[in-house]
Amino acid sequence: MTIKNTLGILGMAVVGAVFASCSAGEDNPGLEYAPQMYHSVAYEPLTQIKDESQGSWLSNREDGKGEFFNSNVHNPNGMNMREPVEGTVPRNKYDMLPYRLKAFELEEAALIENPLTVDDAIVKEGETLYIQYCSSCHGKGGEGDGKVGEIIGGVANLKGGAYINLPEGHIFHVITKGKGRMGAHGSQITPENRWKIVSYVKQVIQKQ
Repeated sequence: MTIKNTLGILGMAVVGAVFASCSAGEDNPGLEYAPQMYHSVAYEPLTQIKDESQGSWLSNREDGKGEFFNSNVHNPNGMNMREPVEGTVPRNKYDMLPYRLKAFELEEAALIENPLTVDDAIVKEGETLYIQYCSSCHGKGGEGDGKVGEIIGGVANLKGGAYINLPEGHIFHVITKGKGRMGAHGSQITPENRWKIVSYVKQVIQKQ
């Protein structure tokens, strides 16, 4: 057997041994390549491992701590997420409070005012959103003659009767919670976009 053949056989044996050692077994997950891809060094919001030695066998962290240690020593109780100040309520960029009215609280909803400063840009965005979410039932002109509206029937004509005088808060509430044949759209359309639709309906469709 030549030296070349011998080296070839040895090379294949080494490669086979390497692959065999990496294979997972019933109680052995095998070797992990790039372990930090599996075990994030970043703080995790929902886990707390305070033992600094956890995962030391795997770690190559620069701070010398175990790979699995993820407790924040700078925050109270080692938390990774800070609790909000007691009594605070989150608001969005439009200074809107969370919307907590129930579906039947239409009278309370009618008292809410549009928090957006209505201008041409807001109305234009409202038009785009109206066409996307509302026109299939209410029709492009708001007369309840959309393709879906023709099939299901009973769709409100936003230009007729009592609908003309509906407060903006009422329309926002119905978009959010639904009413009659209309389903709730609160999970599909953000609060600010709902108000933009309301602005378009009042300014353009109802010309209020």
